[in-house]
Amino acid sequence: MSTPPRRALPPTRNGVGPSCVGLPAGDWPTIADFLVQRFPAIGRAVWLQRMHEGHVVDEHGVPVTPTRAYQGHLRVYYYRDLVSEPRIPFDEVVLYQDEHLVVVDKPHFLPVTPSGRYLQETLLVRLKRKLGIATLQPIHRIDLDTAGVVVFAIQPSTRDAYHALFRRREAAKQYEAIAPWRAGLTFPCVRRSRIVAGTPFFRLCEASGAPNAETRIDVLEVSGALARYRLEPVTGRKHQLRVHMAALGIPIVNDRFYPHLVDGAEDDFSRPLQLLARTIAFLDPVTGQARRFESAQRLSLGHPGTAG
Repeated sequence: MSTPPRRALPPTRNGVGPSCVGLPAGDWPTIADFLVQRFPAIGRAVWLQRMHEGHVVDEHGVPVTPTRAYQGHLRVYYYRDLVSEPRIPFDEVVLYQDEHLVVVDKPHFLPVTPSGRYLQETLLVRLKRKLGIATLQPIHRIDLDTAGVVVFAIQPSTRDAYHALFRRREAAKQYEAIAPWRAGLTFPCVRRSRIVAGTPFFRLCEASGAPNAETRIDVLEVSGALARYRLEPVTGRKHQLRVHMAALGIPIVNDRFYPHLVDGAEDDFSRPLQLLARTIAFLDPVTGQARRFESAQRLSLGHPGTAG
């Protein structure tokens, strides 16, 4: 008996694309039993409700029912949802859109993609709902805490050409940050170091060894004990700018991770991290045009505790 041809992915629902899990060889009585064991944080009742709503299907588009017998070496697609999700009370702004790209000005506190306790309240899902573009994907990332320019690709056929710009470091990115002023430091300067996983797991730190991160840093203006800095990452390590600024003794204002972890600061919307992805520029690999996009947001030296 021939195997049915694999169908296209299930459609996006309310801005959320399907998640996929492969079923290994095994002797679970039902697919539902496997899913409950594979995802212990999701109760059986949740899986049964998803199946009842038709939100769990196999790779051939056949619905997975609560009593369907287990079958190894099969892909199962499901739609993730959250019982409770915090609302991010800030809005993104579309700066530019054509047939290939969507460029967005992201507010502080909004994650770029679904993760952890955020699904609908992410930039990607908000944009899919707002623009009706199911194929939208970010071609680079910035931290949840960071505001500013994020670029998305629309067409799957040209997405990798844009990703390659960042792999080859051909996209010029400039950030701005508000941080303490230290007269003893000389600017402009270049910080090169090795950044590795720290403690807890979501923090990073500098370590001995060959550098894997490089940032160019300059001062734009000074006002009393604070200064506005221009940061140009040559590499793109996670939390690179935050780690480098803290290592210089000038941690970015309102940084809840560096140099020390600040407990209970995650939901304090009155204290955004004073880091802004100000501009991004590149030669478009599809159209050949020179592209430059700039955030409309500004960081304030006078009131660094509020969003600009």
